[in-house]
Amino acid sequence: MGTRTIAAEDDGSASSDRGDGKIDRKSGSDQDQRGAALERIEVIASALQLAELLPQIEKVDRAAVDTEADSLHCYREKLCLLQITLPGQDVVAGIGDSDWERRDPNAGRDHRSRPQVHDYIVDPLAGVDLAPLSAALERKEIVLHGADFDLRLLRRGLNFAARRIFDTVIAARLLGIRDFSLAALVKRHFDVDLGKGSQKANWARRPLSVRMLEYAMNDTHYLLPLADRLESQLKEHNRLDWLRQSCQRAIAQAEVERVRDEDELWRIRGSAALSGRAAAVLRALWQWREKEAEAADRPPFHVLHNDELLNAAVSFAAESVPDYRYFSSRRRQTFRHAAQSALQLPEAEWPVSHRRFGTRPSPETVRRTEQLRQRRDRAAREVDLEPAFIASRSTLEAIAGHETHAATLLVPWQHELLRIEL
Repeated sequence: MGTRTIAAEDDGSASSDRGDGKIDRKSGSDQDQRGAALERIEVIASALQLAELLPQIEKVDRAAVDTEADSLHCYREKLCLLQITLPGQDVVAGIGDSDWERRDPNAGRDHRSRPQVHDYIVDPLAGVDLAPLSAALERKEIVLHGADFDLRLLRRGLNFAARRIFDTVIAARLLGIRDFSLAALVKRHFDVDLGKGSQKANWARRPLSVRMLEYAMNDTHYLLPLADRLESQLKEHNRLDWLRQSCQRAIAQAEVERVRDEDELWRIRGSAALSGRAAAVLRALWQWREKEAEAADRPPFHVLHNDELLNAAVSFAAESVPDYRYFSSRRRQTFRHAAQSALQLPEAEWPVSHRRFGTRPSPETVRRTEQLRQRRDRAAREVDLEPAFIASRSTLEAIAGHETHAATLLVPWQHELLRIEL
């Protein structure tokens, strides 16, 4: 395969890019066990490598997918990594697990429980046209863990629109599992502990370390066998159709663009305690921070944290001038100018406090909400599900106010449990 390097030996491991897209490990390394599965991972960073991957996707009906972005390191996040796991004939043991059958409590009873998969990492920053990959994946059922963020990022980054998904979070919750994090589910089903050392890594940097590749690979490596097990259990509980309904709604929700009111964006947590001139200063400082962050291509919190933004607004309104030693002279000047401009605004231009939830609900709406809550809680106990997973408090209140909202807020299995006719 291609020769572009994406992995570096900067974490003390003895790994290297062989030049064919596979990560190799040198024999005798004290980290050979940790990187055993990395021998099988393929990094797709060239048109030739992608051309070899596409036929492998065409052969399967289901693919596990996850993404990594750089939201903690830039102003506008972008798709930096795309992990794909496909069913395969060769057994790929867990990270640091050379004896899967011994550690898998089900391996002796069911050979199919062993994760027979192939792992790939696609580099969207390599300058390769990934439109063919997007088209190939759209024809498959995509297994994800917590689909919303990944589907939105894939739509923005690859113009990808899923047709069928299997969300392992939804599947687990439909089985009454309360701890549905990926790490908890992998531990529960495969007795493997997943490391979380690269959660805050900068995924836009190149080359990537082996440790980062390992972390990224773990996010999809277990998803296919996990989905198989959850699917089997859902069939036993006659809830597989519930999963399909919820997954289709997840797809529809991810397709809706989130548009926020411009006058609401600056209202960060704690801003409700500010009014008048202090609120005007906070709004101005928030807008100043956005411009600074965009110009520097850094997240806004890199410029000034929210709590510091709030404190600064209060200080300026009290005729005190806050200062931050790490500000450059230019940034300090624009910071103070933004605040002073807000302080000079006439009262008519100060922000108006908004009531987020509108008018007080009528007694009949309150009665109806309580009736729905009791019905929901009773159903939750009967089917052993979290009440809020059937319907949140805000959903119940919306339906109590206008029952027609149930058609868009609930899927059929939720209607059934709440005894609301479609």
